[in-house]
Amino acid sequence: MPEQPYEPDGAIAGTGMGGAMDLAASEATTLERVPGGPLGTGPAGKPRSLWSDAWRDLRRNPVFVASALVILFLVLISIWPSLITSGNPLQCNLAKAQEGSGPGHPFGYDGQGCDVYTRTVYGARASVTVGVCATLGVAILGSVLGGLAGFFGGGWDAILSRATDIFFAIPVVLGGLVLLSVVTSNTVWPVIGFMVLLGWPQICRIARGSVITAKQNDYVQAARALGASNSRILLRHIAPNAVAPVIVVSTIALGTYIALEATLSYLGVGLKPPSVSWGIDISAASPYIRNAPHALLWPSGALAITVLAFIMLGDAVRDALDPKLR
Repeated sequence: MPEQPYEPDGAIAGTGMGGAMDLAASEATTLERVPGGPLGTGPAGKPRSLWSDAWRDLRRNPVFVASALVILFLVLISIWPSLITSGNPLQCNLAKAQEGSGPGHPFGYDGQGCDVYTRTVYGARASVTVGVCATLGVAILGSVLGGLAGFFGGGWDAILSRATDIFFAIPVVLGGLVLLSVVTSNTVWPVIGFMVLLGWPQICRIARGSVITAKQNDYVQAARALGASNSRILLRHIAPNAVAPVIVVSTIALGTYIALEATLSYLGVGLKPPSVSWGIDISAASPYIRNAPHALLWPSGALAITVLAFIMLGDAVRDALDPKLR
C-alpha cells in the first residue's frame, strides 16, 4: 500500500479508498513532527497543559518578572534582614530624634530617635508573614468549604451560602476594631486569625462556582460511570481544573491583606509595640509629618511598593490562567 499523505491542518489521513477519516486526538497528535512542531505542543509533540502554557506566558511577561523580583527581595530581607542592615530596630537615641539622613543612616531618625532604615527593613517581616499566612489560611478554608458545597450541593450548600452572606455584611475594618481591641497579644497570629475569619467567604464562593462548572464536564460524568468514588472524582478530576480561579484571587488578595494589617496597626488594634510594623511606624510618624516627613515617607513607600508588587503579580497570573484572554 502506498504511503498515506500527511495533512497537519485537519489531522486527516487518507483511507486508501478515495476517502478520508478523522483520527482520534491521541492518534492525530502522533502525526505532528517533534522538532519545530506546531504551536501548542510540547517537546514530545504532546499538547501542553494550561499550567505549562501559563508558565510560558508568565516568563515572557515583564510585569510578572519585575513583581516577582521585588517579592523575592522582600522575602529574603524578611527572613534575613541582617543581609542589608546591621542595626537594631528597637535601639533608639532621643538625642537624634527627627534628624535627617546621615552616614550609616540613609533614612534618618524618627520621633523616638530610632533608625528609620533599620525599622523599615525589619517591618517587612511582619507584613510578609501576615500576608502569606492569611492568604494560605483563607485559600485552604475557603477552597475546602466551597468545593464541598459545590460538589455535594443540597442543604449543606444552602447553609454555607447564607453563612457567606452574613460574613460579607461585616465591614472588615470595623470588625477588626471590635474583635482585635480586646486582644493583648503582640504577635501576628491574632491578626492572621481575624483575616482568615472574615476573608474565607470570597474564596468560598469562587471555589464553589468553579467546582459546579467543572463537575458538569464530560470527563467527570465518565469517571462517575466507571465507578470512581466521590473523593477520587473531587481530588483527581475536579480540583485540578477548578483551582485556577482560586489561585488568581488569592494572589491578588495577598497585597490587600498586607495593606489591611498596616491599617489595623495604624489604628492601634493590629500589631502593637514593641513589634516592628510599617503601620506602627506610619502611625508614630504622622504627628511629626511637618518636622520629619522622612520618617513617614520611607515606611509608606515600602508599604505601597509591596502592595503594588503583589497586585501586579496577581494580575499577571490572572492574564496567564484565563483562557478568554488568550
